[in-house]
Amino acid sequence: MIKPIYLDYNGTTPHDPEVVEAMRPFLETEFGNPSSSHWYGITPKQAVEKARRQVAGILNCTPTEVFFTSGGTESNNHAILGVARRFREKGSHIITSSFEHPAVLEVCRYLESDGFVTTYLPVSEAGLVDPADVARAVRPTTILITLMHANNEVGTVQPIAEISRMAKQHGIIIHTDAAQSVGKIPTDVEQLGVDLLSVAGHKVYAPKGIGALYVRPSLVPEKFCHGAGQEMGWRAGTENVLEIVGLGKACEIAQNAEADFVKTSTGFSTGGATPEDLILMRKAVGPRMGVKASGGIKDFETAAAMIAAGATRIGAGAGVAIVNGAEKLP
Repeated sequence: MIKPIYLDYNGTTPHDPEVVEAMRPFLETEFGNPSSSHWYGITPKQAVEKARRQVAGILNCTPTEVFFTSGGTESNNHAILGVARRFREKGSHIITSSFEHPAVLEVCRYLESDGFVTTYLPVSEAGLVDPADVARAVRPTTILITLMHANNEVGTVQPIAEISRMAKQHGIIIHTDAAQSVGKIPTDVEQLGVDLLSVAGHKVYAPKGIGALYVRPSLVPEKFCHGAGQEMGWRAGTENVLEIVGLGKACEIAQNAEADFVKTSTGFSTGGATPEDLILMRKAVGPRMGVKASGGIKDFETAAAMIAAGATRIGAGAGVAIVNGAEKLP
C-alpha cells in the first residue's frame, strides 16, 4: 500500500507532539471552568492566561491585547465587523484586495448590504498589492484597511508595514489576516504597525477551532458576542481551555525556534544575510519556520516565505527575483 505524503500545510498542519502533551491534562483531568472561583477553576484559569502570554510573545504585544476566538474566520469577523460598527459615524468606506480569503471578502460583502462601501484593489502577477494603489483608494470616509499578511494560495507576503505607515498618516485603522504567517515569518505587531491581527491555530501546529485576535489598546471595536464577560468582556462564552493551551504552546514553540536560530543554530549573521545564506539557513532550521534578517536582500519576508514553501535557489538579482516569485528562480 502506498503511503501518501502530506504537503498541504497551508490547508492545515498536524498537531505538534509537544502541543498534544501540553493539552493532555485538560482533556483527562483538568476539566474545571476557568471562570469558577473554587479549586477546580484555578489551574484552567492559569493555563488560559499562560497561553495568552505565549501568543503575545510571538506577536510582541502585551497579553491584555490578545483575545481568544474559535479561529481565523471568527477573528476576521470580529476585526472587520467590530471596527465598521464602532466607527460608522466617522465613515463607511473599507479598503481590501480582490486576493483576500473569503473570511474577509464575505464580511465586506455583508457590510455592503448594510450601506458600507468596499474598494477591492487589484494585485500584480505575483499577487502583490501596490501601496500606491492603497493610497489612491483612500477617501475622507475610509475607516478600515484590511489586507492579509501572507496569501494562503501562493504565499505572497504583502508590504503591510509600508501600508500601515500610510494608514496612520490618514488616521485609518489597519487589520491584517496573519493566519498563514504566524510561526512561519516574523509577525511583530510593532514592526508591522497594525491595529488588529488575526491568528489561526491550525496553521501553526495547534488544533482546529482555536484562534486569536490582537487588538491595539487604543482601539475598542464593538463587542461581537455578549454574555458573561469572558475575554475581558469582549467575547463572551466559556473558554475552550484545551485548545487555548494548544495554541499557546504552538506559539511558544515557534517563537523559541526562531530565537534559538538567531542565537546559535547556523552561525550566520542574520543582520547581513544573503540569498545564499538563506538557503543554507533553511536547511539548518528545517521546514517549519521562516528566517529573520534585517539586510542583504530587498524583500526579506517574501524570501523567507518562498524558502519555507520549498524554493532551493534564489536568483542573483535578489530584489527582482524575490518580488516576482518563483517564476524568476533559475
